[in-house]
Amino acid sequence: MVQAQPQLKTFSDFLAYAQEVEGYYELTNGELVEMPPESDENLYRAMRLYEALKSVIDMRQIRLQGLAIAMPGQPKNRYPDLTVLRPEHPEQMRELGQAAITLEMAPPLLVVEVVSPGAENRRRDYLEKRNQYEWRGIGEYWILDPVVGQVTVLSMTTQGYSEATFAGETVVVSPSFPDWALTAEAMLALG
Repeated sequence: MVQAQPQLKTFSDFLAYAQEVEGYYELTNGELVEMPPESDENLYRAMRLYEALKSVIDMRQIRLQGLAIAMPGQPKNRYPDLTVLRPEHPEQMRELGQAAITLEMAPPLLVVEVVSPGAENRRRDYLEKRNQYEWRGIGEYWILDPVVGQVTVLSMTTQGYSEATFAGETVVVSPSFPDWALTAEAMLALG
């Protein structure tokens, strides 16, 4: 027997239902779309970035994949590979009882996506997520692209995201984290 999915319309509906299921889902047009597991290489890159970020920000403000962020438009939520929270977010999430940032909360300081191979993944990270993160008002969005060997830093301005691209031994410049000192090559490395 096929079980019907519940009708979920809001991020709150999604959060209530997500506590009952395993895995990661995006809520798109009322339907739950299961997200495939991340590649081990991309998870490793995110963990290395987590370790490096601990030198410039309190580790309580850094989250690896698994944090649901409410989004305008469709899908209604995203799970970035890495997120840097605002200082108030950990307490707000504790009160919420879930690792989630609702639309009523201020946007995170930074989200990071590691691009997986394939045209669909590139389109999603470079276009769809970029648009949603910009609409959400997220101050910075870093795109780590090991396929083309570059790191793109999108930083919020009054006109929207400003884009800077870094490759090789060039130090990646972050307006939000002026003490950041890693090169693009180091951020993309697996060893």
